[in-house]
Amino acid sequence: MNSVEYVARILKDEGVTWMSCYPSNPLIEAVAKEGIRPVAFRHERGAVMAADGYSRLSDRKRFGVVAVQSQAGAENSLGGLAQANADNVPILALPGGNSLDMLFVRPNFFAGKTWEPVLKRVEVITRPDQTGNVMRRAFHALRTGRPGPVLVEMPGDVCAAPIPDNAPAYASPAPAEYAPSASAVVDAARHLVDAKEPLIWAGAGVMSADACEELRTLAELLDVPVYTSMPGKSAFDERHPLSVGAGGSTVAGPARQWLDDCDVLLAVGTSLTSTPYGQRFSRDKFLIHAVIADEEVNKDTAADIGLVGDAKLTLAALIDAVKGLVGEDGRDTGVQARVKEARDTWLARWRPYLTNDDGPLSPYRVIHEMNEVLDNENSVVTHDAGAPRDQIVPFYRATTPHSYVGWGKTTHLGFSIPLMIGAKMAAPERMCVNLMGDGAFGMSGLDIETSARAGIPITTIVLNNGIMATYPGGFPTAREQFGVSHMQGDYAGLAKAMGAEGIHVTQAAEMAPALAAAMRLNAEGKTVLIDVKTRAENSRAPARFAE
Repeated sequence: MNSVEYVARILKDEGVTWMSCYPSNPLIEAVAKEGIRPVAFRHERGAVMAADGYSRLSDRKRFGVVAVQSQAGAENSLGGLAQANADNVPILALPGGNSLDMLFVRPNFFAGKTWEPVLKRVEVITRPDQTGNVMRRAFHALRTGRPGPVLVEMPGDVCAAPIPDNAPAYASPAPAEYAPSASAVVDAARHLVDAKEPLIWAGAGVMSADACEELRTLAELLDVPVYTSMPGKSAFDERHPLSVGAGGSTVAGPARQWLDDCDVLLAVGTSLTSTPYGQRFSRDKFLIHAVIADEEVNKDTAADIGLVGDAKLTLAALIDAVKGLVGEDGRDTGVQARVKEARDTWLARWRPYLTNDDGPLSPYRVIHEMNEVLDNENSVVTHDAGAPRDQIVPFYRATTPHSYVGWGKTTHLGFSIPLMIGAKMAAPERMCVNLMGDGAFGMSGLDIETSARAGIPITTIVLNNGIMATYPGGFPTAREQFGVSHMQGDYAGLAKAMGAEGIHVTQAAEMAPALAAAMRLNAEGKTVLIDVKTRAENSRAPARFAE
């Protein structure tokens, strides 16, 4: 057995059932012989992003795995890994490598060196007998501490050589979990109980730690509103009377109100990174920052109490401490009536956008129909970068964990199609839907063919407004004289040409039937693209009403 075959065997033993790939890597054949399904994408970045999507919907024992070839294949993978690194998503990346003596010779591409800034851990198999040790370290990094992408680079000559009989055998590592100190938890609980206007900010770490139930329990005990960041959206049911909604570049009105007015803020499972794609809060808040990575505490925001540890363990400890202060049954602060009033007032202001029948359609009308028609609890919905993200995050109703996938500290256009293909592999029983603009479609639209060919059915909704709507005022001369930012295309027609189903929508009355048809077609195993003629409505201008 050589290293390639041993890695494939280890993946099988670790429960890996599929691997995204493109276009050539010895592992593709090796994993197929082990019964692991390789799924070939149309480009390497898409393969990485599909592995990312799978990881986001999986428990902590499962991770997306991606294999690409050395040189050009590895070079083209960087964008997807950067996105996973920014959003703290565990991926096992297995690029082929040049022979060991050529790794450091220009212009040969050394992934371990070039990718290092966007990886949690770098491993290179430099001797066949070290394969088991390398893979143990890689799986430990995937399972313990801050999630993130991990590289195992496989030099061709080393990995083709036989493994000696006396080589160390692979041993599957158990995750190492840790929790904050008991005294810090008690101090945090006391401040939450004594606060006049507390708020919980929940991030994606709550979902990756499988701690959504603990989040709900703590919120109900304290009777405290919950805001979710864009990556954390769906960690808390937005139908719950304590939900003030979610935010990224744009934000639900009640969420902004409580972010402004709260005096004590518990931020859990979030890095609180300062980014153009997230909300801010003033520094006069008493901040309790609960996160798994110690380097995130006091990074961009001064923390009054730092709780470093697993979100599930941290929330469980806070629940016990709070019960000791308010009792087993919790308390009633009257805040739920105020949250309802704020939500009703905000939605009333937005209803004209959400229910507008004029054509071309408003993107907000499309989102409204998604809320009305889709089975929210049995769907997975995501945005793409740009205007669709800003329009949908405050308004789509996320219910169960992972019913919405928020992403975007680095905001790669085109991420949503391969993301949903990976999500469908993780949750085949759910309808997987991505909302994107026509600009984003140009970055990954050919992976509609991947979805159709591989029998991994998703639904893509393209807001076809013929312009890059996020940049209406950036370059008026270039736009008006030379057509920069304008684009054209029959995207439903392209979908049909690639083996998928294409549906055109030009009027508001056609949107609900199109979504219903997509639900039926997805259930039949068919990939669907809904091409919606929308107006070029800049999300940033009207969305200010949401704040």
